[in-house]
Amino acid sequence: MTYTSIWIAFAFVLIALLLSLWQKIGLEKEIAIGAVRCTLQLLAIGYVLQFVFHTDSLLFILLMIAMMIAVASWNAASKGKKLRGIFWRIALSLAMTELLTMGLLVALGLVSPTPQYLIPMSGMIIGSSMIVCSLFLSHMNREVETSRGEIETLLCLGATTRQAVQAVRKRAVKASMIPTFDTMKTMGLVQLPGTMTGMIIAGASPIEAVRYQILIMLSFSSATAVSAVLISTLSYRLWFTRDAMLHP
Repeated sequence: MTYTSIWIAFAFVLIALLLSLWQKIGLEKEIAIGAVRCTLQLLAIGYVLQFVFHTDSLLFILLMIAMMIAVASWNAASKGKKLRGIFWRIALSLAMTELLTMGLLVALGLVSPTPQYLIPMSGMIIGSSMIVCSLFLSHMNREVETSRGEIETLLCLGATTRQAVQAVRKRAVKASMIPTFDTMKTMGLVQLPGTMTGMIIAGASPIEAVRYQILIMLSFSSATAVSAVLISTLSYRLWFTRDAMLHP
């Protein structure tokens, strides 16, 4: 793969731009910015990872993971801009999910504790958990607004904020987890995942590629559940005032 191939691949972006213009969807700016940012960010991280892999420094590994968590938290927090302190709660959820999932993978001997494995696996775990947090916030906002009357009635009857919002939390947590498990159900039948496809293209045995993909997807199931429960537990009070009333 050469840099010329990358420039040629921008033809696919041009197709998306032309379709957006033709149908007057209005996504031309987002498509162009997304394509450019994706390219530049991946090129930059490629050189950074090459440096980190060669240095084999624990400090650089931790810095990379911390940067991933910070960026993922910032992105997910955009779904809850009106919730004060949501960034730090998401960051804590992602950090705890990463620590638990990667800790188990290394402790059980499933992943070698080297930059080559730790950083890509951490990126996938944090990215998956980020999507779960984003979905939870979106669904929680919608559920709270839809069930406002029910929640306020429970509060008037003496329920605590936790009790009043429990049913809403459960629905939001469930909705945030469904996409991951739906993807797992169709894995290999409807889609061939990126890791598996990349390994096969790079020349690895399909069986070996499948083994790594199974490991990744099964670890995702844990990360999804942990991050969904953590963010719901840490953040549900943000929809209430100090006087235990729903924010207007």
